[in-house]
Amino acid sequence: MSRVIHFFKYQGTGNDFIILDGRTELLSLNESTIAKWCDRRFGIGADGLMMVLNPTEEGADFTMKYYNADGKEGSMCGNGGRSMVQFVVDQGLVKSRYKFNAVDGWHEAFVDDNGWVHLHMNSVKEVESTDTNCFKLNTGSPHWVQFVEEIEEYPVVDAGQAIRYSSAFKKEGINVNFIEWQGEKLFVRTYERGVEGETYSCGTGVTAAALVSKKHAQGINRVAIKTLGGSLAVQFHANEDGSFQDIWLQGPAKFVFKGEIEL
Repeated sequence: MSRVIHFFKYQGTGNDFIILDGRTELLSLNESTIAKWCDRRFGIGADGLMMVLNPTEEGADFTMKYYNADGKEGSMCGNGGRSMVQFVVDQGLVKSRYKFNAVDGWHEAFVDDNGWVHLHMNSVKEVESTDTNCFKLNTGSPHWVQFVEEIEEYPVVDAGQAIRYSSAFKKEGINVNFIEWQGEKLFVRTYERGVEGETYSCGTGVTAAALVSKKHAQGINRVAIKTLGGSLAVQFHANEDGSFQDIWLQGPAKFVFKGEIEL
């Protein structure tokens, strides 16, 4: 017997998500169902699926559970976290500050007067460099960051796939970001594991890119970001030892549509 599931579609600079409210409905989905719903031709279409669940720890407003478009449970998603905060706001949970649990631990968030959602990301202890243009770090998800030229014409999918499926990263996978300064903004294009293609934006990816771009800076920094899906910003404190703390991913998160689908 089929069951009707209510869903919501949100996007953060073109990084789009199916959101299910597990606080009010008991939800249990398998990989194939999630992958089917995320399919852009045979399903709802999204870069990932998220469930907002009741808090599992004291002090949290909710718990975030994230799945990649291939149906597998994923690591932290920055734009997903921002979209989920906007979702709970739209559902009537209005606070000056929000706290929630995700797979990588605690996060804090707030919505500013311009409607941008600010999400506090985990601290980053180190940035590994393989040469002067390539870097590896974890911002809640693992990322490769590489400086390139003529980024608009760069073969993001082919180059990103080659790195993601290289012997070093094939088993666990890695997200691959190509970056270039364009005036005062850092243009970031990302190949995402789990989606296995380029997305319009990646929150943990632009965070990684911003930190790499200011690898030798110290004190409070703010980097304006350009993505295919729009503008973001990342603010952080760079320490003398090369670590980063007080990292805030900032940008819009918008409701797209809602509907029902049979399970």
